[in-house]
Amino acid sequence: MYADFRVEATRGDLVESVHRISLAVVDDTGRLVAAAGNPDLQTFWRSAAKPFQVMPVLADGAADRAGFTPAEVALACASHSSEPVHVATAQGMLAKLALPERALACGPHVPLSPVVAERVLREHVTMTPAWSNCSGKHAGMLALALAHGWPLEGYERLEHPVQQRILAEICRWSDLRPDQLGLGVDGCTAVSVALPLRAMALAYARFGVSDEPAAVRLREAVTAHPAMLAGEGRLCSDLLAAAGPRIFAKVGADGVYSAAIPGARLGLALKVEDGEMRSAAPALMALLLWLGRTVDLGFDPAALPGTVLRHATLPLLNTQGAETGTLRAAGAPHFLA
Repeated sequence: MYADFRVEATRGDLVESVHRISLAVVDDTGRLVAAAGNPDLQTFWRSAAKPFQVMPVLADGAADRAGFTPAEVALACASHSSEPVHVATAQGMLAKLALPERALACGPHVPLSPVVAERVLREHVTMTPAWSNCSGKHAGMLALALAHGWPLEGYERLEHPVQQRILAEICRWSDLRPDQLGLGVDGCTAVSVALPLRAMALAYARFGVSDEPAAVRLREAVTAHPAMLAGEGRLCSDLLAAAGPRIFAKVGADGVYSAAIPGARLGLALKVEDGEMRSAAPALMALLLWLGRTVDLGFDPAALPGTVLRHATLPLLNTQGAETGTLRAAGAPHFLA
């Protein structure tokens, strides 16, 4: 085990709970640059895998065949907040495929945005599959099936050619064999893949500097449309809006984050070991700030605007909106290079 790196929840003057972090930072050759906890921890990548789930849609010509715009490509990579623009964009992607919304295998869920979730409850909105944070990804999977002439039925299942094509892509970027992947079913019903944090970080490091047309196109689409990647007030979108092509960060459920830092040819992956989702953003921000003091990233994370830096320490509020404590990172990774 490497250095102790954690997120602490405080209440008053006391640390009330501790959420330990495992992480790996690697360069695009696979060299481990920094680590905490267990950098070889195998865990589900969840939505941080989306760039590699979307890459085949671009590489195989499915996005062009469908006429997807850059904003729609960005939504295919998103864990969006179900804001009106997100839902409308997903519905527009389906319209281009001449498919009804019921073709989406994902079901609706409570919006990731508290503001949108409150509106849904207040206005008694009936949510449809396009409201799923993964609806763009699923529309992309349907586009891939149509482009290859594969059946649409069961496109989300492991045995379907769509999922097999995606698994091959994940293996290509992470240097793993198919038998080294853990497999499960994600919350959105599609295949979920587990791999070591070190392999996730390698995939992101390579993605960040790749000149393959699909990788370049995906990076450019998300950089041009950062609000599509997540939504208002969320770290993924705030980072992309502030740092542009200098970083590509993607959250995953149950405390996962991955990011590419092209200027340093680095990729990183972290896991909040107990899955506490609120802790993922402070963990990522603390890691970026620490890296910025340790190596040349091509930009200074500490100089990013307040819209980004505010994610480093999150207030914990009571039912009256008064601050009772904070979520903050403690400890530091171990620098190996």
